[in-house]
Amino acid sequence: MKTIILTTSKQDIEAAGKILKSGGLVAFPTETVYGLGANALDGAAVKSIYAAKGRPSDNPLIVHIAEKEDIIPLVEEVTPKAKALIDAFFPAPLTVILKKSPLIPSETSGGLDTVAVRMPENETARAVIKASGCPIAAPSANTSGLPSPTKAKHVIEDMSGKIDAIIDGGDCAYGVESTVITLAEEPPVILRPGAITKEMIEGVIGTVNISNAVLNGMAENETAASPGMKYKHYSPKAEIILVEGSSAKFCEFVNSKKDAFALCFEGDEVNIPHIAYGYENDDLSQAKELFSALRRLDEMGAKKVYARAPHKEGVGMAVYNRIIRAAAFKVIDLTKPFFIGLTGQTGSGKGYVGEILKKLGFNVIDSDAVSRSLTEKGSPLLAVLQKEFGNDILIDGGLDRAKLAKKAFSSKESTARLNAIMHPAICEKCRKQAKGLSVIDAPQLFEAGLEKECYKIIAVVAPRETRLERIIQRDGISRKRAEERINAQLGEEYYKEHSDFVITNDGKEDVEKQLLKIVENIL
Repeated sequence: MKTIILTTSKQDIEAAGKILKSGGLVAFPTETVYGLGANALDGAAVKSIYAAKGRPSDNPLIVHIAEKEDIIPLVEEVTPKAKALIDAFFPAPLTVILKKSPLIPSETSGGLDTVAVRMPENETARAVIKASGCPIAAPSANTSGLPSPTKAKHVIEDMSGKIDAIIDGGDCAYGVESTVITLAEEPPVILRPGAITKEMIEGVIGTVNISNAVLNGMAENETAASPGMKYKHYSPKAEIILVEGSSAKFCEFVNSKKDAFALCFEGDEVNIPHIAYGYENDDLSQAKELFSALRRLDEMGAKKVYARAPHKEGVGMAVYNRIIRAAAFKVIDLTKPFFIGLTGQTGSGKGYVGEILKKLGFNVIDSDAVSRSLTEKGSPLLAVLQKEFGNDILIDGGLDRAKLAKKAFSSKESTARLNAIMHPAICEKCRKQAKGLSVIDAPQLFEAGLEKECYKIIAVVAPRETRLERIIQRDGISRKRAEERINAQLGEEYYKEHSDFVITNDGKEDVEKQLLKIVENIL
């Protein structure tokens, strides 16, 4: 197929209208992104959209209209809240979902009993719809899954030879797709954020909810009620990893990645190859630049890209929604004090794992070493421990650790009393030592409540008998004492259930190989 390039002249718009009316495909500009249009009432024409994009056919399309009243024959009823939104905003980057009328074919609605309708703000878009004489179903005019097109050249790259015509209408004003809200349920739910924000909508119709899928992805068997919900979207060919954190933390992190690219904000002090997508405190600039920046990364040959996360308020939520989908929900959270929490029962061999992490460049904080520093001779905690466990836990003014351990691990109640004294002080000192990619090596990570402050948690486990032998040999204690220490801790299943990754250190499995695979997964 030869794709013709049209202008926004009256003659070319009329030509585009004729193509659409006869069942063809035309890409045209809107204020959000370029759309790939077909007659919304012609199931066969709509099927050709899916074919051109390589788009799954159960993903519903948005129907575009030229006048407010054009929605009436397309829906079962224009509800009071729908009318209020239409009167307040149309034409605008806002899509409303209502129960569909029999006019809407299954191909357009993705098999649902609802239809999504919007009236674009862009004058060229409305002129094309008028020229066609029919409502136009139009998803973004790109290959499915790739970044949405905000410039005509993006459409030409993706769609040449696959569709009848492309109208070059310059750059899109907003750069992210329209807000989508379903009014087919109560209270209404925003399924996709855009330039019309939750706050703006609530100012017109009152309370609306935000779908959990906006920031967290869809549940496994959930049905997509809106475009942009179900599949990985907006992603360049490069692997995108979203990074939460301040400018300083983000820059410190990415500047250590010599084999990667960064997607950052203007002013971020990034030393590796990078592209900026707007300014940190200007979410409109981020929205306008995001998709173009993602495409430029491919042009630069990027393979792995660390993207700085925007905030989640206002239009920022729309930007975050697009970029987290481009990253397929892979996120690194640098806002937590500890990048990795390393834990496991005594005798599991997590110290060995900590040593490997040190060699890999991580800042490993040993909570046991911190504990020892807090109970040195003359420290305030010694007096507290002495009062709780007796004078005989001291020897020459210092702590007799073996004696304290014998008392503290004799029962779960005694262990809990020791933890109540030590954990707050240990946690505070560990936080002060956290910098960069910090690992907190803490056998009692969960008991201390530190798991909430870790981005990811690795648990090291080993068979009980193996652990007993290690403890007896390491500490020179009896089997009975070693068993008391094991019994005073959480069970192995707890560690497995509450950790992101588990390393088996039984002397048979390759611990370093397991750890390297985990680190590669995280980074």
